[in-house]
Amino acid sequence: MGPMRVISANVNGIRAAVRRGGLSWLAAAEPDVLCLQEVRASDAELTVALAGSAFAGWQVAHAPCGTAGRAGVAILSRAPHLRVRCELEDEAAAVVAGRWVEAELDLATGPVTVVSVYVHTGEAETPRQEEKYRFLDAMTLRMKELADGGRPVVVTGDLNIAHTRADLRNWKGNLGKAGFLPAEQSYLDRWLESGEWADVSRRAAGEVEGPYTWWSWRGKAFDNDTGWRIDYQLASAALAEGLRGSWVGRAPTYAERWSDHAAVVADYDLAAAPAAP
Repeated sequence: MGPMRVISANVNGIRAAVRRGGLSWLAAAEPDVLCLQEVRASDAELTVALAGSAFAGWQVAHAPCGTAGRAGVAILSRAPHLRVRCELEDEAAAVVAGRWVEAELDLATGPVTVVSVYVHTGEAETPRQEEKYRFLDAMTLRMKELADGGRPVVVTGDLNIAHTRADLRNWKGNLGKAGFLPAEQSYLDRWLESGEWADVSRRAAGEVEGPYTWWSWRGKAFDNDTGWRIDYQLASAALAEGLRGSWVGRAPTYAERWSDHAAVVADYDLAAAPAAP
């Protein structure tokens, strides 16, 4: 078996992405696993959107949002899903749906867990920001459980956090704003400094500006590459050992964009990942 290619993409609405050619782009990138965020569809609508595409007939784990037209995450794979989990619980046991889905894939090399997550946008010093922190707390607890399991895991998705200045072109203009708050960045600090998770895009690109994954539709943000790196693949230590490369699928021109985000692509050599205990 060759490397497993995982692609994570915030599609900004699956039906809009289909109209703009997003599924064709994703198919051409030849993923083995496709993680989607902001699907914004029911199960039936997602099935219709995938029909006739290269992904028709793939295994699908989908966590739609309870509010129509919002959020929603999904995992599509060639491999069967052994187990699926479609929600998180925060410390108050409140169920958070439509923002977290994980699937344990049945692969020849052994099970691999893949997560697609869409973190709240937030808004500094408002209840929306507190909701974001509660979700990040619940996410931290679940990621610890997954890391402690010792199996290969990759957590993908739109975290709505630029981790450092290198992840945001206009960082000075965004000081004090959601997405670039020290309290938000501290979550990524803890995950990565624990040694249990690796930021594969940063590992592949090195200490450079970007590569950005989100640009406003407005003005010249895309043309000037005035972007944010808020989409990630966080690989467990075991899986990161097998990382063979990662890149961001930035559209060549503004006219060819099919989402306000760009896909994050990573290849993992599962044979190089240490076996689970």
